Amino acid sequence: MRRVFFLASLIGLAVAATVAAKNVNDPSSGSLPEAAQAAMKKIDAERIRAHVKFLSDDLLEGRGTGQRGGDIAAAYMATQFELYGLKPAGDNGTYFQRVPMVGMTLLPGSSTFAIVPQTGAPMSLKYAEQIVGTDETQEPADDIDAQIVYVGYGIEAPEYKWDDYKGMDVHGKVLLMLVNEPPSDDPNFFKGKALTFYGRWVYKYAEAARKGAVGVMLIHKTEMASYGWDVVRNSWAGENSSVQREGPALKIASWVPLDVARQMARASGKDLDQMMEQANSRDFQPVALPLRLKAHIANKVRRLESNNVLAELPGSDPNLRAQAVVYSAHYDHLGIQPDKAGDNIYNGADDNATGCGILLELARAYATASERPKRSILFAAVTAEEQGLRGSEYLGKHPPIPAGKIALDLNFDDVKPWGTPEEVEVTGAERTTFYPVVEATAREFDLRIKPEANPGAGHYYRSDHFSLARVGVPSFSINEGLKFKGHTTEWGSQKDQEYTANNYHQPSDEYHPDMDFTGDAVMARFGFALGWKAASGPQLVQWKPGDEFEAARKHSEQGASRGR
Repeated sequence: MRRVFFLASLIGLAVAATVAAKNVNDPSSGSLPEAAQAAMKKIDAERIRAHVKFLSDDLLEGRGTGQRGGDIAAAYMATQFELYGLKPAGDNGTYFQRVPMVGMTLLPGSSTFAIVPQTGAPMSLKYAEQIVGTDETQEPADDIDAQIVYVGYGIEAPEYKWDDYKGMDVHGKVLLMLVNEPPSDDPNFFKGKALTFYGRWVYKYAEAARKGAVGVMLIHKTEMASYGWDVVRNSWAGENSSVQREGPALKIASWVPLDVARQMARASGKDLDQMMEQANSRDFQPVALPLRLKAHIANKVRRLESNNVLAELPGSDPNLRAQAVVYSAHYDHLGIQPDKAGDNIYNGADDNATGCGILLELARAYATASERPKRSILFAAVTAEEQGLRGSEYLGKHPPIPAGKIALDLNFDDVKPWGTPEEVEVTGAERTTFYPVVEATAREFDLRIKPEANPGAGHYYRSDHFSLARVGVPSFSINEGLKFKGHTTEWGSQKDQEYTANNYHQPSDEYHPDMDFTGDAVMARFGFALGWKAASGPQLVQWKPGDEFEAARKHSEQGASRGR
Protein backbone atom coordinates (compact mmCIF):
# COMPACT_ATOMS: atom_id res chain seq x y z
CA MET A 1 0.00 0.00 0.00
CA ARG A 2 2.92 2.38 0.71
CA ARG A 3 4.29 1.92 -2.83
CA VAL A 4 0.83 2.54 -4.26
CA PHE A 5 0.50 5.66 -2.08
CA PHE A 6 3.87 6.93 -3.36
CA LEU A 7 2.83 6.31 -6.98
CA ALA A 8 -0.40 8.23 -6.44
CA SER A 9 1.56 11.03 -4.76
CA LEU A 10 3.72 11.51 -7.83
CA ILE A 11 0.77 11.41 -10.19
CA GLY A 12 -1.23 13.78 -7.98
CA LEU A 13 1.63 16.30 -7.93
CA ALA A 14 1.93 16.05 -11.71
CA VAL A 15 -1.78 16.66 -12.16
CA ALA A 16 -1.69 19.69 -9.85
CA ALA A 17 1.33 21.09 -11.68
CA THR A 18 0.06 20.65 -15.23
CA VAL A 19 -3.63 21.51 -15.02
CA ALA A 20 -4.27 24.98 -16.43
CA ALA A 21 -6.79 27.16 -14.66
CA LYS A 22 -9.89 27.83 -16.74
CA ASN A 23 -12.52 30.12 -15.25
CA VAL A 24 -16.17 29.43 -15.98
CA ASN A 25 -18.56 32.29 -15.45
CA ASP A 26 -21.09 30.53 -13.27
CA PRO A 27 -23.26 32.72 -11.04
CA SER A 28 -21.83 33.06 -7.56
CA SER A 29 -23.88 33.05 -4.42
CA GLY A 30 -24.36 36.52 -3.02
CA SER A 31 -25.53 35.09 0.30
CA LEU A 32 -22.11 33.57 1.02
CA PRO A 33 -19.36 35.52 2.78
CA GLU A 34 -16.64 36.92 0.52
CA ALA A 35 -14.10 34.31 1.65
CA ALA A 36 -16.46 31.49 0.68
CA GLN A 37 -17.27 33.09 -2.68
CA ALA A 38 -13.59 33.49 -3.48
CA ALA A 39 -12.89 29.84 -2.62
CA MET A 40 -15.91 28.60 -4.57
CA LYS A 41 -14.81 30.44 -7.71
CA LYS A 42 -11.53 28.50 -7.68
CA ILE A 43 -13.34 25.26 -8.56
CA ASP A 44 -11.96 24.36 -11.97
CA ALA A 45 -13.56 22.14 -14.61
CA GLU A 46 -10.16 21.20 -16.04
CA ARG A 47 -8.92 19.96 -12.68
CA ILE A 48 -12.00 17.75 -12.48
CA ARG A 49 -11.14 16.50 -15.97
CA ALA A 50 -7.60 15.61 -14.89
CA HIS A 51 -8.84 13.58 -11.93
CA VAL A 52 -11.39 11.74 -14.07
CA LYS A 53 -8.80 11.01 -16.75
CA PHE A 54 -6.45 9.42 -14.22
CA LEU A 55 -9.03 7.53 -12.16
CA SER A 56 -10.60 5.96 -15.27
CA ASP A 57 -7.29 5.03 -16.89
CA ASP A 58 -6.69 1.34 -17.70
CA LEU A 59 -3.85 1.46 -15.16
CA LEU A 60 -6.48 1.38 -12.40
CA GLU A 61 -8.12 -1.73 -13.88
CA GLY A 62 -11.68 -0.55 -13.23
CA ARG A 63 -11.07 0.28 -9.54
CA GLY A 64 -12.40 -3.07 -8.31
CA THR A 65 -13.14 -3.36 -4.59
CA GLY A 66 -10.21 -4.82 -2.69
CA GLN A 67 -8.17 -5.06 -5.88
CA ARG A 68 -4.99 -3.33 -6.99
CA GLY A 69 -6.74 -0.65 -9.02
CA GLY A 70 -9.18 0.14 -6.24
CA ASP A 71 -6.30 0.50 -3.78
CA ILE A 72 -4.51 2.87 -6.16
CA ALA A 73 -7.67 4.97 -6.41
CA ALA A 74 -7.96 5.12 -2.62
CA ALA A 75 -4.30 6.12 -2.29
CA TYR A 76 -4.78 8.79 -4.95
CA MET A 77 -7.74 10.30 -3.12
CA ALA A 78 -5.81 10.28 0.17
CA THR A 79 -2.79 11.86 -1.48
CA GLN A 80 -4.86 14.73 -2.83
CA PHE A 81 -6.45 15.34 0.58
CA GLU A 82 -2.98 15.43 2.13
CA LEU A 83 -1.70 17.85 -0.53
CA TYR A 84 -4.58 20.18 0.30
CA GLY A 85 -3.60 20.14 3.98
CA LEU A 86 -6.74 18.43 5.25
CA LYS A 87 -6.73 16.55 8.53
CA PRO A 88 -6.82 12.71 8.40
CA ALA A 89 -10.14 11.39 9.69
CA GLY A 90 -9.63 7.65 9.29
CA ASP A 91 -8.21 4.98 11.58
CA ASN A 92 -5.17 5.60 13.76
CA GLY A 93 -4.39 9.04 12.41
CA THR A 94 -4.55 8.02 8.74
CA TYR A 95 -6.88 8.93 5.90
CA PHE A 96 -8.10 5.32 5.65
CA GLN A 97 -11.07 3.76 7.41
CA ARG A 98 -10.62 0.00 7.20
CA VAL A 99 -13.72 -1.81 5.90
CA PRO A 100 -13.43 -5.58 6.57
CA MET A 101 -15.14 -7.47 3.77
CA VAL A 102 -15.60 -10.86 2.19
CA GLY A 103 -15.43 -11.26 -1.58
CA MET A 104 -17.57 -14.04 -3.02
CA THR A 105 -17.09 -15.28 -6.58
CA LEU A 106 -19.51 -17.97 -7.69
CA LEU A 107 -17.64 -20.52 -9.80
CA PRO A 108 -19.82 -21.32 -12.85
CA GLY A 109 -17.81 -24.39 -13.88
CA SER A 110 -18.33 -26.01 -10.48
CA SER A 111 -21.85 -24.77 -9.75
CA THR A 112 -25.15 -26.14 -11.08
CA PHE A 113 -28.70 -24.79 -11.06
CA ALA A 114 -31.82 -26.66 -12.14
CA ILE A 115 -35.57 -26.08 -11.91
CA VAL A 116 -37.19 -29.43 -11.17
CA PRO A 117 -40.96 -29.73 -11.77
CA GLN A 118 -43.12 -32.45 -10.19
CA THR A 119 -43.64 -33.85 -13.67
CA GLY A 120 -41.45 -33.38 -16.69
CA ALA A 121 -37.75 -32.94 -17.27
CA PRO A 122 -35.59 -30.66 -15.12
CA MET A 123 -34.59 -27.33 -16.66
CA SER A 124 -30.91 -26.53 -16.24
CA LEU A 125 -30.01 -22.87 -15.90
CA LYS A 126 -26.80 -21.58 -17.47
CA TYR A 127 -25.06 -19.18 -15.15
CA ALA A 128 -24.83 -15.54 -16.30
CA GLU A 129 -27.31 -16.16 -19.12
CA GLN A 130 -30.26 -17.65 -17.21
CA ILE A 131 -29.39 -16.94 -13.59
CA VAL A 132 -26.90 -14.72 -11.78
CA GLY A 133 -26.34 -14.03 -8.10
CA THR A 134 -24.28 -14.58 -5.02
CA ASP A 135 -24.11 -16.82 -1.96
CA GLU A 136 -24.57 -14.54 1.06
CA THR A 137 -23.51 -17.17 3.62
CA GLN A 138 -19.84 -16.46 2.85
CA GLU A 139 -19.15 -20.21 2.82
CA PRO A 140 -17.08 -22.01 0.13
CA ALA A 141 -19.95 -24.32 -0.85
CA ASP A 142 -23.69 -24.71 -0.38
CA ASP A 143 -26.38 -27.10 -1.59
CA ILE A 144 -30.05 -26.31 -2.13
CA ASP A 145 -33.00 -28.61 -2.73
CA ALA A 146 -36.03 -26.51 -1.88
CA GLN A 147 -39.56 -25.80 -3.03
CA ILE A 148 -40.15 -22.55 -4.88
CA VAL A 149 -42.82 -20.18 -3.53
CA TYR A 150 -44.10 -17.20 -5.51
CA VAL A 151 -44.50 -14.22 -3.15
CA GLY A 152 -45.40 -11.41 -5.56
CA TYR A 153 -43.27 -8.38 -4.74
CA GLY A 154 -41.95 -9.94 -1.53
CA ILE A 155 -42.99 -6.92 0.53
CA GLU A 156 -44.40 -6.63 4.03
CA ALA A 157 -45.27 -2.97 4.65
CA PRO A 158 -47.77 -2.44 7.48
CA GLU A 159 -47.93 1.33 6.93
CA TYR A 160 -49.38 0.68 3.47
CA LYS A 161 -51.50 -2.27 4.66
CA TRP A 162 -49.55 -4.53 2.33
CA ASP A 163 -48.38 -8.08 3.03
CA ASP A 164 -47.25 -10.43 0.29
CA TYR A 165 -46.42 -13.21 2.75
CA LYS A 166 -49.83 -13.43 4.49
CA GLY A 167 -48.30 -15.46 7.32
CA MET A 168 -46.97 -18.24 5.07
CA ASP A 169 -44.04 -20.14 6.54
CA VAL A 170 -41.26 -19.73 3.97
CA HIS A 171 -38.52 -21.20 6.13
CA GLY A 172 -36.25 -23.32 3.98
CA LYS A 173 -37.94 -22.21 0.74
CA VAL A 174 -36.70 -20.44 -2.37
CA LEU A 175 -38.79 -17.35 -3.08
CA LEU A 176 -39.68 -16.22 -6.58
CA MET A 177 -40.53 -12.51 -6.56
CA LEU A 178 -40.86 -9.40 -8.67
CA VAL A 179 -38.50 -6.45 -8.73
CA ASN A 180 -39.92 -3.02 -7.85
CA GLU A 181 -43.23 -2.55 -5.99
CA PRO A 182 -47.01 -2.34 -6.66
CA PRO A 183 -47.72 0.43 -9.22
CA SER A 184 -49.89 3.36 -8.19
CA ASP A 185 -50.57 7.02 -8.96
CA ASP A 186 -51.54 7.64 -5.32
CA PRO A 187 -48.66 9.54 -3.62
CA ASN A 188 -49.79 8.11 -0.26
CA PHE A 189 -49.45 4.51 -1.47
CA PHE A 190 -45.79 3.48 -1.78
CA LYS A 191 -45.21 7.16 -2.73
CA GLY A 192 -47.05 6.71 -6.02
CA LYS A 193 -44.70 6.51 -8.98
CA ALA A 194 -41.64 7.15 -6.83
CA LEU A 195 -39.93 3.93 -5.76
CA THR A 196 -39.48 3.36 -2.02
CA PHE A 197 -36.93 1.16 -0.29
CA TYR A 198 -39.45 -1.69 -0.38
CA GLY A 199 -38.88 -1.94 -4.12
CA ARG A 200 -35.13 -2.41 -3.87
CA TRP A 201 -33.49 -5.81 -4.08
CA VAL A 202 -31.53 -5.04 -0.90
CA TYR A 203 -34.78 -4.98 1.10
CA LYS A 204 -36.24 -8.02 -0.64
CA TYR A 205 -33.21 -10.22 0.01
CA ALA A 206 -32.92 -9.08 3.63
CA GLU A 207 -36.62 -9.65 4.37
CA ALA A 208 -36.53 -13.12 2.80
CA ALA A 209 -33.47 -14.05 4.87
CA ARG A 210 -35.10 -12.71 8.02
CA LYS A 211 -38.08 -14.99 7.37
CA GLY A 212 -35.82 -18.02 7.00
CA ALA A 213 -35.80 -18.49 3.22
CA VAL A 214 -32.72 -20.14 1.73
CA GLY A 215 -32.89 -18.33 -1.59
CA VAL A 216 -34.51 -15.67 -3.72
CA MET A 217 -35.00 -15.62 -7.48
CA LEU A 218 -35.79 -12.05 -8.45
CA ILE A 219 -37.55 -11.72 -11.81
CA HIS A 220 -35.84 -9.17 -14.03
CA LYS A 221 -37.96 -7.04 -16.32
CA THR A 222 -36.24 -4.05 -17.89
CA GLU A 223 -39.18 -1.68 -17.51
CA MET A 224 -39.50 -2.52 -13.82
CA ALA A 225 -35.79 -2.61 -12.96
CA SER A 226 -35.01 0.49 -15.08
CA TYR A 227 -31.95 -1.25 -16.57
CA GLY A 228 -31.34 -4.21 -18.85
CA TRP A 229 -30.21 -7.76 -18.12
CA ASP A 230 -26.66 -6.93 -19.22
CA VAL A 231 -26.40 -4.47 -16.32
CA VAL A 232 -27.51 -7.18 -13.88
CA ARG A 233 -25.12 -9.70 -15.41
CA ASN A 234 -22.13 -7.34 -15.37
CA SER A 235 -22.84 -6.25 -11.80
CA TRP A 236 -23.35 -9.74 -10.35
CA ALA A 237 -21.39 -12.24 -12.44
CA GLY A 238 -18.01 -11.37 -10.96
CA GLU A 239 -16.86 -11.02 -7.37
CA ASN A 240 -19.51 -9.72 -4.98
CA SER A 241 -18.18 -8.13 -1.83
CA SER A 242 -19.98 -7.42 1.42
CA VAL A 243 -19.11 -6.62 4.98
CA GLN A 244 -18.55 -9.60 7.22
CA ARG A 245 -21.90 -11.28 7.66
CA GLU A 246 -23.91 -11.18 10.87
CA GLY A 247 -27.35 -12.75 11.21
CA PRO A 248 -29.38 -14.81 8.70
CA ALA A 249 -28.19 -15.08 5.10
CA LEU A 250 -29.43 -16.50 1.80
CA LYS A 251 -27.61 -19.37 0.14
CA ILE A 252 -28.49 -17.79 -3.19
CA ALA A 253 -29.56 -14.18 -3.74
CA SER A 254 -30.22 -14.26 -7.46
CA TRP A 255 -31.85 -12.74 -10.52
CA VAL A 256 -33.46 -14.58 -13.44
CA PRO A 257 -34.48 -13.01 -16.78
CA LEU A 258 -38.12 -12.73 -17.75
CA ASP A 259 -38.04 -15.63 -20.22
CA VAL A 260 -36.80 -18.03 -17.51
CA ALA A 261 -39.63 -16.90 -15.22
CA ARG A 262 -42.10 -17.57 -18.04
CA GLN A 263 -40.75 -21.11 -18.42
CA MET A 264 -41.10 -21.65 -14.68
CA ALA A 265 -44.70 -20.43 -14.78
CA ARG A 266 -45.57 -22.73 -17.69
CA ALA A 267 -43.97 -25.68 -15.90
CA SER A 268 -46.35 -24.87 -13.00
CA GLY A 269 -49.39 -24.72 -15.27
CA LYS A 270 -49.64 -20.94 -14.86
CA ASP A 271 -49.36 -17.78 -16.92
CA LEU A 272 -46.68 -15.34 -15.77
CA ASP A 273 -48.56 -12.25 -16.92
CA GLN A 274 -51.55 -13.27 -14.81
CA MET A 275 -49.28 -14.00 -11.86
CA MET A 276 -47.72 -10.54 -12.16
CA GLU A 277 -51.13 -8.89 -12.42
CA GLN A 278 -52.39 -10.73 -9.33
CA ALA A 279 -49.38 -9.44 -7.38
CA ASN A 280 -50.69 -5.87 -7.80
CA SER A 281 -53.60 -6.52 -5.42
CA ARG A 282 -53.67 -6.37 -1.62
CA ASP A 283 -55.61 -9.64 -1.81
CA PHE A 284 -52.63 -11.44 -3.38
CA GLN A 285 -51.89 -14.80 -1.77
CA PRO A 286 -48.44 -16.44 -1.94
CA VAL A 287 -48.38 -19.60 -4.04
CA ALA A 288 -46.30 -22.72 -3.41
CA LEU A 289 -45.34 -23.79 -6.94
CA PRO A 290 -44.88 -27.43 -7.99
CA LEU A 291 -41.21 -26.65 -8.60
CA ARG A 292 -37.97 -27.11 -6.73
CA LEU A 293 -34.62 -25.44 -7.11
CA LYS A 294 -31.78 -27.92 -6.96
CA ALA A 295 -28.40 -26.25 -6.87
CA HIS A 296 -24.82 -26.88 -5.91
CA ILE A 297 -22.99 -23.62 -5.33
CA ALA A 298 -19.20 -23.47 -5.30
CA ASN A 299 -17.57 -20.21 -4.28
CA LYS A 300 -14.17 -18.64 -4.23
CA VAL A 301 -14.07 -16.91 -0.85
CA ARG A 302 -11.65 -14.03 -0.39
CA ARG A 303 -11.22 -12.24 2.91
CA LEU A 304 -10.27 -8.71 2.01
CA GLU A 305 -9.92 -5.22 3.29
CA SER A 306 -10.91 -2.12 1.42
CA ASN A 307 -10.86 1.44 2.67
CA ASN A 308 -13.05 4.46 2.89
CA VAL A 309 -10.90 7.58 2.51
CA LEU A 310 -11.77 10.30 5.04
CA ALA A 311 -10.44 13.83 5.47
CA GLU A 312 -11.61 16.71 7.63
CA LEU A 313 -11.49 20.48 7.56
CA PRO A 314 -12.09 21.51 11.20
CA GLY A 315 -14.74 24.17 11.76
CA SER A 316 -14.04 27.64 13.09
CA ASP A 317 -16.61 27.77 15.89
CA PRO A 318 -15.42 26.10 19.12
CA ASN A 319 -19.04 25.28 20.02
CA LEU A 320 -19.97 23.84 16.61
CA ARG A 321 -16.79 22.26 15.21
CA ALA A 322 -17.77 18.91 16.77
CA GLN A 323 -20.61 18.89 14.21
CA ALA A 324 -20.05 18.45 10.48
CA VAL A 325 -21.30 18.55 6.92
CA VAL A 326 -20.29 15.53 4.82
CA TYR A 327 -19.43 15.46 1.13
CA SER A 328 -19.36 11.93 -0.31
CA ALA A 329 -18.64 10.06 -3.54
CA HIS A 330 -17.72 6.45 -4.25
CA TYR A 331 -14.38 5.71 -5.91
CA ASP A 332 -14.93 2.03 -6.78
CA HIS A 333 -16.29 0.49 -9.97
CA LEU A 334 -16.60 -3.05 -11.37
CA GLY A 335 -12.93 -3.88 -11.98
CA ILE A 336 -11.99 -6.45 -14.61
CA GLN A 337 -13.95 -9.48 -15.86
CA PRO A 338 -11.14 -11.89 -16.80
CA ASP A 339 -13.37 -14.24 -18.81
CA LYS A 340 -14.83 -11.45 -20.99
CA ALA A 341 -13.53 -11.28 -24.55
CA GLY A 342 -12.20 -7.99 -25.86
CA ASP A 343 -12.23 -4.92 -23.63
CA ASN A 344 -12.86 -6.30 -20.15
CA ILE A 345 -11.93 -3.26 -18.03
CA TYR A 346 -14.89 -1.42 -16.52
CA ASN A 347 -13.22 1.99 -16.30
CA GLY A 348 -16.16 3.86 -14.73
CA ALA A 349 -15.32 7.33 -16.06
CA ASP A 350 -18.81 8.73 -15.51
CA ASP A 351 -19.60 6.25 -12.72
CA ASN A 352 -17.99 7.51 -10.59
CA ALA A 353 -14.68 9.13 -11.47
CA THR A 354 -16.76 12.27 -12.06
CA GLY A 355 -18.02 12.30 -8.47
CA CYS A 356 -14.48 11.79 -7.21
CA GLY A 357 -13.20 14.67 -9.32
CA ILE A 358 -15.91 16.90 -7.88
CA LEU A 359 -15.16 15.74 -4.33
CA LEU A 360 -11.48 16.56 -4.75
CA GLU A 361 -12.20 20.00 -6.18
CA LEU A 362 -14.55 20.71 -3.29
CA ALA A 363 -11.84 19.68 -0.85
CA ARG A 364 -9.25 21.88 -2.57
CA ALA A 365 -11.62 24.86 -2.67
CA TYR A 366 -12.50 24.59 1.02
CA ALA A 367 -8.82 24.23 1.92
CA THR A 368 -7.98 27.48 0.11
CA ALA A 369 -10.66 29.55 1.89
CA SER A 370 -9.25 32.35 4.02
CA GLU A 371 -12.04 31.68 6.52
CA ARG A 372 -13.69 28.46 7.57
CA PRO A 373 -17.36 27.64 8.13
CA LYS A 374 -18.52 27.18 11.71
CA ARG A 375 -18.99 23.42 11.51
CA SER A 376 -16.37 20.99 10.28
CA ILE A 377 -16.40 19.57 6.75
CA LEU A 378 -15.85 15.84 6.25
CA PHE A 379 -14.85 14.53 2.83
CA ALA A 380 -15.64 10.83 2.32
CA ALA A 381 -14.51 8.82 -0.70
CA VAL A 382 -16.20 5.49 -0.07
CA THR A 383 -15.57 2.01 -1.36
CA ALA A 384 -17.82 -0.82 -2.57
CA GLU A 385 -20.82 1.23 -3.71
CA GLU A 386 -21.18 -1.07 -6.70
CA GLN A 387 -21.36 -4.03 -4.29
CA GLY A 388 -24.49 -2.65 -2.61
CA LEU A 389 -23.38 0.58 -0.87
CA ARG A 390 -21.10 -1.44 1.41
CA GLY A 391 -18.50 1.24 2.11
CA SER A 392 -21.03 3.94 2.94
CA GLU A 393 -23.00 1.40 4.98
CA TYR A 394 -19.90 0.86 7.10
CA LEU A 395 -19.28 4.61 7.31
CA GLY A 396 -22.86 5.18 8.48
CA LYS A 397 -22.42 2.62 11.24
CA HIS A 398 -18.91 3.81 12.18
CA PRO A 399 -18.79 7.56 11.46
CA PRO A 400 -15.77 9.52 12.74
CA ILE A 401 -18.30 12.15 13.85
CA PRO A 402 -21.49 10.80 15.50
CA ALA A 403 -24.39 10.62 13.05
CA GLY A 404 -26.48 12.78 15.37
CA LYS A 405 -23.96 15.59 14.93
CA ILE A 406 -23.82 15.45 11.14
CA ALA A 407 -25.86 18.31 9.69
CA LEU A 408 -26.09 17.04 6.11
CA ASP A 409 -24.59 14.66 3.55
CA LEU A 410 -24.22 15.91 -0.03
CA ASN A 411 -23.35 13.09 -2.42
CA PHE A 412 -22.06 13.13 -6.02
CA ASP A 413 -22.52 10.11 -8.26
CA ASP A 414 -22.26 9.81 -12.05
CA VAL A 415 -22.33 13.51 -12.99
CA LYS A 416 -22.27 13.53 -16.79
CA PRO A 417 -19.67 15.74 -18.56
CA TRP A 418 -22.16 17.02 -21.14
CA GLY A 419 -21.82 20.79 -20.94
CA THR A 420 -23.44 23.67 -19.06
CA PRO A 421 -26.58 22.59 -17.16
CA GLU A 422 -29.69 24.71 -16.82
CA GLU A 423 -31.27 22.31 -14.33
CA VAL A 424 -30.22 20.63 -11.10
CA GLU A 425 -31.61 17.41 -9.62
CA VAL A 426 -31.66 17.14 -5.82
CA THR A 427 -34.03 14.25 -5.20
CA GLY A 428 -34.66 13.84 -1.48
CA ALA A 429 -33.80 17.42 -0.56
CA GLU A 430 -37.51 18.23 -0.47
CA ARG A 431 -37.84 15.80 2.44
CA THR A 432 -35.62 17.96 4.65
CA THR A 433 -35.93 21.29 6.44
CA PHE A 434 -33.00 22.46 4.29
CA TYR A 435 -35.08 22.54 1.11
CA PRO A 436 -35.87 26.29 1.18
CA VAL A 437 -32.12 26.93 1.20
CA VAL A 438 -31.71 24.55 -1.74
CA GLU A 439 -34.42 26.38 -3.67
CA ALA A 440 -32.91 29.80 -2.95
CA THR A 441 -29.42 28.62 -3.92
CA ALA A 442 -30.70 27.14 -7.18
CA ARG A 443 -32.17 30.55 -8.03
CA GLU A 444 -28.84 32.20 -7.25
CA PHE A 445 -27.17 29.83 -9.72
CA ASP A 446 -29.95 30.31 -12.28
CA LEU A 447 -30.70 26.60 -12.12
CA ARG A 448 -34.19 25.17 -12.32
CA ILE A 449 -34.81 22.30 -9.90
CA LYS A 450 -35.69 19.31 -12.03
CA PRO A 451 -38.01 16.64 -10.63
CA GLU A 452 -36.46 13.17 -10.68
CA ALA A 453 -36.46 12.05 -14.30
CA ASN A 454 -37.45 8.47 -13.50
CA PRO A 455 -38.94 8.26 -9.97
CA GLY A 456 -39.87 4.62 -10.52
CA ALA A 457 -36.18 3.71 -10.71
CA GLY A 458 -35.73 4.53 -7.02
CA HIS A 459 -32.43 6.34 -7.46
CA TYR A 460 -32.67 7.77 -3.94
CA TYR A 461 -32.12 4.26 -2.57
CA ARG A 462 -29.33 3.38 -5.00
CA SER A 463 -26.52 5.74 -4.04
CA ASP A 464 -24.36 6.31 -1.00
CA HIS A 465 -26.38 9.14 0.55
CA PHE A 466 -28.98 6.48 1.40
CA SER A 467 -26.58 4.78 3.82
CA LEU A 468 -26.28 8.04 5.76
CA ALA A 469 -30.04 8.61 5.61
CA ARG A 470 -30.61 5.18 7.17
CA VAL A 471 -28.77 6.32 10.30
CA GLY A 472 -30.74 9.56 10.37
CA VAL A 473 -28.49 12.01 8.53
CA PRO A 474 -30.42 14.30 6.12
CA SER A 475 -28.86 13.33 2.81
CA PHE A 476 -29.27 13.68 -0.92
CA SER A 477 -27.27 13.62 -4.15
CA ILE A 478 -26.61 16.58 -6.42
CA ASN A 479 -26.73 16.06 -10.17
CA GLU A 480 -27.64 17.77 -13.40
CA GLY A 481 -31.08 17.59 -14.95
CA LEU A 482 -31.67 16.99 -18.65
CA LYS A 483 -31.61 20.56 -19.99
CA PHE A 484 -28.18 21.82 -21.07
CA LYS A 485 -27.28 25.16 -22.59
CA GLY A 486 -27.61 25.09 -26.37
CA HIS A 487 -29.66 21.88 -26.34
CA THR A 488 -33.25 20.83 -25.80
CA THR A 489 -34.51 18.70 -22.94
CA GLU A 490 -35.15 15.98 -25.51
CA TRP A 491 -31.46 16.02 -26.39
CA GLY A 492 -30.55 15.45 -22.75
CA SER A 493 -33.15 12.72 -22.40
CA GLN A 494 -31.84 10.94 -25.49
CA LYS A 495 -28.25 11.19 -24.22
CA ASP A 496 -29.33 9.74 -20.90
CA GLN A 497 -31.17 6.84 -22.54
CA GLU A 498 -28.20 6.09 -24.78
CA TYR A 499 -25.83 6.13 -21.81
CA THR A 500 -28.02 3.76 -19.80
CA ALA A 501 -28.43 1.39 -22.75
CA ASN A 502 -24.84 1.40 -24.01
CA ASN A 503 -22.42 2.61 -21.33
CA TYR A 504 -23.83 2.17 -17.83
CA HIS A 505 -21.85 -0.61 -16.11
CA GLN A 506 -20.14 -1.38 -19.43
CA PRO A 507 -16.46 -1.26 -20.45
CA SER A 508 -17.43 1.63 -22.75
CA ASP A 509 -17.84 4.00 -19.76
CA GLU A 510 -14.44 5.50 -20.59
CA TYR A 511 -12.80 8.91 -20.62
CA HIS A 512 -12.84 10.83 -23.92
CA PRO A 513 -10.99 14.09 -24.62
CA ASP A 514 -14.16 15.74 -25.96
CA MET A 515 -15.95 15.45 -22.62
CA ASP A 516 -17.13 18.84 -21.35
CA PHE A 517 -16.72 19.14 -17.56
CA THR A 518 -18.30 22.59 -17.33
CA GLY A 519 -21.41 21.11 -15.72
CA ASP A 520 -19.40 19.09 -13.21
CA ALA A 521 -17.80 22.33 -12.04
CA VAL A 522 -21.22 24.00 -11.80
CA MET A 523 -22.51 21.12 -9.67
CA ALA A 524 -19.40 21.37 -7.49
CA ARG A 525 -19.94 25.10 -6.93
CA PHE A 526 -23.60 24.57 -6.21
CA GLY A 527 -22.67 21.87 -3.69
CA PHE A 528 -20.02 24.12 -2.18
CA ALA A 529 -22.60 26.86 -1.57
CA LEU A 530 -25.09 24.41 -0.03
CA GLY A 531 -22.49 22.80 2.19
CA TRP A 532 -21.13 26.11 3.43
CA LYS A 533 -24.63 27.30 4.31
CA ALA A 534 -25.45 24.07 6.16
CA ALA A 535 -22.13 24.27 7.99
CA SER A 536 -22.83 27.85 9.07
CA GLY A 537 -26.53 27.69 9.92
CA PRO A 538 -27.88 28.09 13.46
CA GLN A 539 -29.41 24.59 13.65
CA LEU A 540 -28.72 21.09 12.36
CA VAL A 541 -30.78 20.12 9.32
CA GLN A 542 -33.73 17.83 10.09
CA TRP A 543 -36.06 15.55 8.17
CA LYS A 544 -39.55 16.93 7.75
CA PRO A 545 -42.12 15.54 10.22
CA GLY A 546 -43.41 12.14 9.17
CA ASP A 547 -40.48 11.25 6.93
CA GLU A 548 -39.37 7.62 7.01
CA PHE A 549 -35.96 8.66 8.42
CA GLU A 550 -37.25 11.01 11.12
CA ALA A 551 -37.15 8.34 13.83
CA ALA A 552 -33.57 7.40 12.92
CA ARG A 553 -32.57 11.08 13.22
CA LYS A 554 -34.04 11.34 16.71
CA HIS A 555 -32.34 8.11 17.72
CA SER A 556 -28.95 9.29 16.40
CA GLU A 557 -29.24 12.64 18.16
CA GLN A 558 -30.10 10.91 21.43
CA GLY A 559 -27.07 8.66 20.99
CA ALA A 560 -24.83 11.66 20.27
CA SER A 561 -26.08 13.45 23.37
CA ARG A 562 -25.13 10.39 25.44
CA GLY A 563 -21.68 10.42 23.89
CA ARG A 564 -22.17 7.34 21.68
